Amino acid sequence: MSSLAAARADNFYYPPEWTPKKGSLNKFHGQHALRERARKIDQGILIIRFEMPFNIWCGGCNSMIAKGVRFNAEKKQVGNYYSTKIWSFTMKSACCKHEIVIQTNPKNCEYVIISGATRKTEEYDVEDAETLVLPVDEDRSKLADPFYRLEHQEADLKKKKEADPVLVRLQRMSDARHADDYALNKALRTKLRSQKKRVAEEEAASRKIGLGIRLLPPSEEDTAAAARVRFSSKFDRNRKEKRALINAASIFPVSSGSSKSHLQRLELESKRRKINAATASKLLVGGFKPSSWSRTAVSSAGRNRI
Repeated sequence: MSSLAAARADNFYYPPEWTPKKGSLNKFHGQHALRERARKIDQGILIIRFEMPFNIWCGGCNSMIAKGVRFNAEKKQVGNYYSTKIWSFTMKSACCKHEIVIQTNPKNCEYVIISGATRKTEEYDVEDAETLVLPVDEDRSKLADPFYRLEHQEADLKKKKEADPVLVRLQRMSDARHADDYALNKALRTKLRSQKKRVAEEEAASRKIGLGIRLLPPSEEDTAAAARVRFSSKFDRNRKEKRALINAASIFPVSSGSSKSHLQRLELESKRRKINAATASKLLVGGFKPSSWSRTAVSSAGRNRI
């Protein structure tokens, strides 16, 4: 045993105060062998893990509880069908804590909802599902009547003729697929071999560019999606402007008052550059008549350069 906790969990740990006269460990600790599952064992109730046998509608909130959902249910015997016990399972739905009671039905070999829910009816068309309708007990009893067989013999033969081509086609397809086991195995191994080779090449290409994961091969959808992406150029523009301000600034130390005026002058110069660039771009496009404001801006820019 690896540890004391593991020994206690497996019920192999005997404390020093225990003696064989005190009985088993469960009796010594004053607990049942099933622990919390048997907390209502004196009432004939055992806590089990119950799995929903079919889809149901919850009676409290009208939500659907799917088949296979598991609950902590209270299991108890409520009767007998001859020598077979009838069990009742009481549980609470997870959606609204509504109580649901389900019992076994040994006569029909199924589960029956007693209260708290309703079974979801699921109907389908036999022709759409491409299934066969099994005869019920009444039809089986009628088959023993010769007159009934004679009346339905023509209809049965007609159905058989209609179903023969489908069955023959399915049988031929199955024989063609599974006739040559060696060819099927060879094709599968060839496919797997080429797939492993392709994966190895992709991993090698990823390691070559310094990536630790394998990249999938490029596709047309990825190329189109990447072409539609547009990144903002604001960062580059701000970086160029800040670098221009730094280059235009003086390298010699100045006083605090003159430094503020110097920064203001640099900002004014940057704004004038932007105005001049915007005006020049409009003039190059063509068909643009400079207004009085733009002429004033150009003349002022020329005087500043002089």
